[in-house]
Amino acid sequence: AFELPKLPCALDALAPVIDKQTLEFHYGKHHQAYVTNLNKLVVGTQFEGAALEEIIKGADGGIFNNAAQIYNHTFYFESFKPNGGGQPTGPLADAIADAFGSFDAFKEEFSKAAATLFGSGWAWLVKNKDGKLEIRQEPNAGCPIKYGCTPILTCDVWEHAYYLDYQNRRPDYIKSFWDILNWDVISPRY
Repeated sequence: AFELPKLPCALDALAPVIDKQTLEFHYGKHHQAYVTNLNKLVVGTQFEGAALEEIIKGADGGIFNNAAQIYNHTFYFESFKPNGGGQPTGPLADAIADAFGSFDAFKEEFSKAAATLFGSGWAWLVKNKDGKLEIRQEPNAGCPIKYGCTPILTCDVWEHAYYLDYQNRRPDYIKSFWDILNWDVISPRY
């Protein structure tokens, strides 16, 4: 059975960017619901006992949605630390500069992708099948591993990720999101 992964910090450690109440709902209710739902949905299917990534690559409908949301949320939460932020160094920094011209240009393009995604979903920085960095908008439970991409960074733009803290001000949430990123976790994904 799938279990809710542990957060990398206390529920109140990311405030004021993401406060305790938001994490109680986002992690404790929404993320947990995807875990609970997937455990029920896979019983008696070809995906019972399968690894999460295998399910994402092979399933569709409710099984895909819940598996992808477990993966996406885990990936998102693992990217944070209190007093994070700054910029990556090393190979990821070089790849970002090559692909986007500069970190600031990348940050602007990624933030725009997150802000302009219609409805709910995810903005992703991925390494595509050709080994190049690209930014992808994925609606709903969209997950880049389904398309053979290697995820590097994601921003959750479902309203439950930010509404308690920012109401309808998605751009303000995205601006603050950069202040809690843990590049020590994100950079090795490249």
